[in-house]
Amino acid sequence: MTGVPASATGGTGAKPVPGGKLGAAAVNQASLWNIANILTMVRLVLVPVFVVLLFHGDGYDPAWRAWAWAAFAVAMITDIFDGHLARTYNLVTDFGKIADPIADKAIMAAGLIGLSLLGDLPWWVTAVILARELGITLMRFWVIRHGVIAASRGGKLKTLAQGTAVGMYVLALTGPLATLRFWVMAVAVVLTVVTGLDYVRQAVVLRRAGLEAERAGAGTPVESSR
Repeated sequence: MTGVPASATGGTGAKPVPGGKLGAAAVNQASLWNIANILTMVRLVLVPVFVVLLFHGDGYDPAWRAWAWAAFAVAMITDIFDGHLARTYNLVTDFGKIADPIADKAIMAAGLIGLSLLGDLPWWVTAVILARELGITLMRFWVIRHGVIAASRGGKLKTLAQGTAVGMYVLALTGPLATLRFWVMAVAVVLTVVTGLDYVRQAVVLRRAGLEAERAGAGTPVESSR
């Protein structure tokens, strides 16, 4: 027995049509709990875990900093896999579109702000990176009706550099490794600024093209740019 009255299926006891509203709703509800979304939720949960581990005690215990690094590393790894799985196996959902960038920004912001509060990272570095991330996110919404700005190779390198640099700063490194992490962070900051400017250029071009297409479709003469 299915628990569904026969009358609900036309009195024949047949199963609902897969393409019907009931079937579609069931599919949408089930699709929320896919592996990509679960990894995104794990990353969200890891944000407060990372913060607690980073600030445990006086915030400078090498052992606890190592545990904080482990939480941060797992979060960054899930960031790589959830997007890949969603695209490869068609697991893209509205929840994932919203939660994934939030989780990405949350773990990175937690690392940057936490390190600056502990005095390990200059506040201007944190400000530059977070301002870029927030600005590009808002810009994506600004042009979303005209199209989507795809992640570039430079953007992916920027994310890798940021994650590597923050991870190295979370660890209690000394000597040459401490010097190395400084240069890795310098590269991350440069990539952050350069790719940010490139996204701005793409957004302006995309919006201009979208507006011109709308005017052409409405029969309105397109003004020449000055």
